[in-house]
Amino acid sequence: MDILIKVGQLISGLSILVIIHELGHFMAARAFGIKVEKFFLFFDAGGVKLFSFKRGETEYGIGWLPLGGYVKIAGMIDESMDKEFLGKPAEPWEFRSKPVWQRLIVILGGIIMNIILGIIIFTLYTWHYGETFLPASEMKYGVEVSKLGKEVGLQNGDHILAVNGKPVKRDDDLTLKNTDFILKNGVVLHISRDGVEKDLTLPDDFGKRVIKDMGFASPRIPFYVGIVEPKSPADKAGLKADDHIIAINDKNIKFFDELTDALQANKGKATTVKISRGTDHQILELHATIDTAGHLGFYPKSELKDSTEYFGLGTSFVMGSTKAINAVTVNIKAIARMITGDIPSSSLHSFIGIANFYGPKWIWQKFWALTGMLSMMLAFFNFLPIPALDGGYVIFLLIELIRGKAVSYKVLEIAQIIGISLLVLLTAFAFYNDLFR
Repeated sequence: MDILIKVGQLISGLSILVIIHELGHFMAARAFGIKVEKFFLFFDAGGVKLFSFKRGETEYGIGWLPLGGYVKIAGMIDESMDKEFLGKPAEPWEFRSKPVWQRLIVILGGIIMNIILGIIIFTLYTWHYGETFLPASEMKYGVEVSKLGKEVGLQNGDHILAVNGKPVKRDDDLTLKNTDFILKNGVVLHISRDGVEKDLTLPDDFGKRVIKDMGFASPRIPFYVGIVEPKSPADKAGLKADDHIIAINDKNIKFFDELTDALQANKGKATTVKISRGTDHQILELHATIDTAGHLGFYPKSELKDSTEYFGLGTSFVMGSTKAINAVTVNIKAIARMITGDIPSSSLHSFIGIANFYGPKWIWQKFWALTGMLSMMLAFFNFLPIPALDGGYVIFLLIELIRGKAVSYKVLEIAQIIGISLLVLLTAFAFYNDLFR
């Protein structure tokens, strides 16, 4: 079921993005009187389609291969590699017969629509959900750190007061949302440990490692039991929602990182779980066999209190636009660092990785946040000057504009084949990364 939910969210998110992108091309083409022969969600490779109908001069449908979608514009060399029109005179309703500026708008239509969609999603997301965060005042127990955090010198219970001189005001300042961790070398943390303040400089390769680990520190939380997974060791032992775990065997437990350590130390073993239950704090001892992964089988709830700030529609538009732009700029900087080797190429994800980001539970807030980011990423990647992408067409049209003469169709055909080959190799490499992970 988890896999089905992941796949369902992936297909739903990509379907929205693809339809909007191709609608941009379609509307621009029709505005200039260009014939659009097909408008397909997913590819009908080999002519196989799940569904189609024809309205006017355009066939609308859904293909069987869920790797994107396309509009087939008359008189244009595209991924279909249809060249039948080349031996005939240009018709007034064909792409090739239109002036360069109109063809540029048709090509850029998809990118523009994805940018608009991204801004709309981020705006409405901010307006509806506001911004939920854990304020610094609630981070009173310091942080719990991952293996990476420990390797760079942090300890559980440390208080991180500032990052590169900027005070930590909320938990987001310690996540990958703070792009200093990804894009800058020699990040300096100002920390307090046992009442003593000092600076800790992170190594230059921290950006590589933190992307791989997806983080290094989070607020240290006292917790209680949230949802107990059916048929899990916790369920079989009789653990219930709202129970407080106070000890595993003889080890006292207050924070969730302490529980994690205790469970890892008792993987596959029968253990005694001491809990406090109810408003009268009844002390009970339960007996559970921890699974071989070191899991008890429940979702914790933090005792720390989040804060949510809401905004008007105007402010949400400004904030949403900023978030959309930041999604692009961070990707540009990340790719630049990937090219220079500062960020590992293994951080490139395929559809498998994207599905994992959506996760095994359909949470609308998370769905829209990720879909908005993907819309901006799709716009950015389509603008790259690679043949077969919109950016590749833009380059050839700009060359035509400068020299006053179109690039030959033979050159366009060869470039299209090269571009498609590069994209196939890039996709295969991304799939390899996710399968290897």
